[in-house]
Amino acid sequence: MRDAVTSLIRNYDVTGRYFDRDAIDRLKSYFESGTARVQAAAIINANAATLVKQAGSRLFAELPELIRPGGNAYTTRRYAACLRDMDYYLRYASYALVAGNTDVLDERVLQGLRETYNSLGVPIGSTVVGISILQELVKEQVAQAGITIGAWLDEPFEHLIQDLSEKDV
Repeated sequence: MRDAVTSLIRNYDVTGRYFDRDAIDRLKSYFESGTARVQAAAIINANAATLVKQAGSRLFAELPELIRPGGNAYTTRRYAACLRDMDYYLRYASYALVAGNTDVLDERVLQGLRETYNSLGVPIGSTVVGISILQELVKEQVAQAGITIGAWLDEPFEHLIQDLSEKDV
């Protein structure tokens, strides 16, 4: 897994360039937001079960057809699998949050996810809605903790949403 620093170094090294003003500014921004990133990850960690439970409740309130007979979260096993997947998204988003890089999401979550979900009949649209709800809940928790929220908090969730949404047919 790469972080913002190693990815930046790698990109400049591949092209044989020294750091320019843009690279220095990106590094400065990453380090300035470092404490807030770690604090946000700690909040996610401390509240993960509650966040997933609340996100599941909101998802099923917004899309009740998922828990009705024939719905993808109908039966206890499928319901639990949905919450388990939401927990995976939250956990890996927290990794990407601290790293300041979404590579871990591509490597560990998104590669093969669409094919797996399609083969199992899991609706991608409701998955995107669930991730969006997680994003909102995390932002609320982080703000309540008094941490200044920046674009860095949205990046992992937006990456998941964008990747899944772009390919949704």
